[in-house]
Amino acid sequence: MTKHIYAGTGVAIVTPFRKDRSIDFNALDKLVKHLIKGGVNYLVVMGTTAESVTLNTDEKQAVINYIKEINNNKLPIVIGIGGNNTQEVVNNIKKQNFDGISGILSVSPYYNKPSQTGLLRHYKNISTACPVNVILYNVPGRTGGNISAETVLKLAKDCKNIVAVKEASANFDQIMEIIKHKPEGFAVISGDDGLTLPLISIGMEGVISVSANAYPNLMSEMVSNALKSNTKKARELHYKLLDFTNLIFAEGNPAGIKAALEIKGIGENYLRLPLTKISRSLYKKIEEAMKSI
Repeated sequence: MTKHIYAGTGVAIVTPFRKDRSIDFNALDKLVKHLIKGGVNYLVVMGTTAESVTLNTDEKQAVINYIKEINNNKLPIVIGIGGNNTQEVVNNIKKQNFDGISGILSVSPYYNKPSQTGLLRHYKNISTACPVNVILYNVPGRTGGNISAETVLKLAKDCKNIVAVKEASANFDQIMEIIKHKPEGFAVISGDDGLTLPLISIGMEGVISVSANAYPNLMSEMVSNALKSNTKKARELHYKLLDFTNLIFAEGNPAGIKAALEIKGIGENYLRLPLTKISRSLYKKIEEAMKSI
């Protein structure tokens, strides 16, 4: 079977900020080079972890262009284009320059809680408008709604450019239903760092990871070993990262990973409101976990 373009480790890249909350392009340069050197398989730009909802259109485009320049076609780039207004998402797709872009990651509509019929029509409109690959993103804990296995499978079968789903529901029954019945060439990707190893064991093809911002080499190696059924090595790396992974999500994402990147000297620990820094006590716990790694 041909290896899927989104198999392995994708990384949901943070947007580094300076103290005045402007974008820190020097830190971004350092981060992207760190990720490429760390052996990740593709880059995910302007996802939730990038605090994309607090960036304006010009800022988003500036970050995308900058990462494209640093990457220089070394790795596939996926950009986040989603929302809860279907027409606006379609308009944003039509305005986007897709040179050097492999696909989009499109989060399911949040807050307005559409039915499964609404979700189906939302994504079919996106699929029709989009000239590149589409990865569905199901994250009920953030959106307040779930894309059912039936809806994912229908979209996978009906829309040629819908090539994958990032599943962050932690619902193993639903995930197994998708894996069991998905068409050939459709990838199911983990959206939960800490569950990636068990999820690969039931048929997932990789992860779009947050903790890989700090440890791209360890996450990539863990996923690679898991996909090759080198269970002992994969398990060793999984447990090496597990405490760190749990801690960086303890007070919300990307507050935890930004603290970790500051500890590593890659970027400063600043977020845009309504997000705020993690507590001092959690910062110390992350620091200790990183020492043990």
